[in-house]
Amino acid sequence: MTSSDSVSRDSASLEAARALLAEFPVVDGHNDLPWALREQVRYDLGARDIAGDQTAHLHTDIPRLRAGGVGAQFWSVYVRADLPDAVPATLEQIDCVSQLLARHPEDLAPALTAADMEAARAQGRIASLMGAEGGHSIANSLGTLRGLYELGVRYLTLTHNYNVAWADSATDEPGVGGLSAFGREVVREMNRLGMLVDLSHVAATTMRDALDTTSAPVIFSHSSARAVCDHPRNIPDDVLERLPANGGVAMVTFVPKFVLQAAVDWTNEADDNMRAHGFHHLDTTAEAMKVHADFEEANPRPVATVSTVADHLDHMRAVAGIDHLGIGGDYDGTAFTPDGLRDVSGYPNLIAELHDRGWSRTDLAKLTWQNAVRVLGAAEDTARELRATTAPSNATLESLDGSGNG
Repeated sequence: MTSSDSVSRDSASLEAARALLAEFPVVDGHNDLPWALREQVRYDLGARDIAGDQTAHLHTDIPRLRAGGVGAQFWSVYVRADLPDAVPATLEQIDCVSQLLARHPEDLAPALTAADMEAARAQGRIASLMGAEGGHSIANSLGTLRGLYELGVRYLTLTHNYNVAWADSATDEPGVGGLSAFGREVVREMNRLGMLVDLSHVAATTMRDALDTTSAPVIFSHSSARAVCDHPRNIPDDVLERLPANGGVAMVTFVPKFVLQAAVDWTNEADDNMRAHGFHHLDTTAEAMKVHADFEEANPRPVATVSTVADHLDHMRAVAGIDHLGIGGDYDGTAFTPDGLRDVSGYPNLIAELHDRGWSRTDLAKLTWQNAVRVLGAAEDTARELRATTAPSNATLESLDGSGNG
């Protein structure tokens, strides 16, 4: 497909996609709008009023959420792992979501449960949930984990790009070999609370340990298939194969360097070029960006498309089954997006592509709405059972893993 894909696509397919989304809108597993608002305007929501067009600054605003057929959004309350005060920064992110809901009550509905999601859909509002991205946001404290749950956080991604003391990340050197004893206790306490265990960003060893430990379905809030694109952020087939027994949901992401192998290879070459010129590959100084721009001019960046993402979904359906798929675009958390999926208005293009590939209306309804609602409801059911018999855990990192990790 080309950059004109959204224009040239058969109008009947788009009409079918929009009709499907009117009844079964998208539950998107991951959107970094709160962090973008922090970085761009330090939470001055008037300066980035999402009631109007923010195309110049953001992937996300209410008109484009409506155009995209979004019915529920997990807003990421992500903070960088290297912040010295990750917990208060996470609380500021939660406060940002609260402010957004207060400013836009006709469009955004606070949601804590699967029933809240269904109620918002019936009202024609966008159910707004929260997910914390990275175990650093609990500072090795189960009490802090419970505090985040009480404030409305309904999933925790066990790591971000770097290991935590009790869990290994996909993009860091192995630390504890997956989950430590305390890490397994974090998973069990999340089960008791009804907080979804999110396995995006974690090492494959951590994925397997979490699946061995959990008594509730897990999610991958924004990950794709490693067999289609060999990036450590993606899900190996042996893990996808375990989702039916677990009941969990893998939510495909759109980030080009996670979905297009040519983009993975290009990124590695660009990073090597930066290092060859004496810069860290993430350096954004003017001098470093000039080096990067020169490389990109000589080596044009590969472009992902709607078809690229659909290829992942086809594979994930073949391995995990249609009951275990969802969508997690990672908008406002990535600099680049695929053609046809430039921002949150693009979801109909993906649904139309899948429709053209023979996905049934029943399949598409599961992908967009039903699977994600089911998995949150299942976590709630597990929590009710566990809370009846299990007290809150007061274990510490030191008590379970020893003082060496404290």
